[in-house]
Amino acid sequence: MPERTPAEIRASIESNRAELALSVQRLRGEVEVLTDWRGQIEAHRKEVMIAAAIAGFMIGGGMAAILGGGRRRRKSR
Repeated sequence: MPERTPAEIRASIESNRAELALSVQRLRGEVEVLTDWRGQIEAHRKEVMIAAAIAGFMIGGGMAAILGGGRRRRKSR
């Protein structure tokens, strides 16, 4: 492998440093988009509403069962 001059080594280091800075900046942008929960809710509004409705029915049914609203009445003989 041919020997590189100190100037070439410095230039290579600076080039790598610039590429790394760009990669970190790009990664920060991606993380910001992915962790924006308000944006995720806005983008998936229909799915969120369906999940909320299902959760409401499940919680409501569980509360009814706990509080006695889910008991069956016996038929009169």
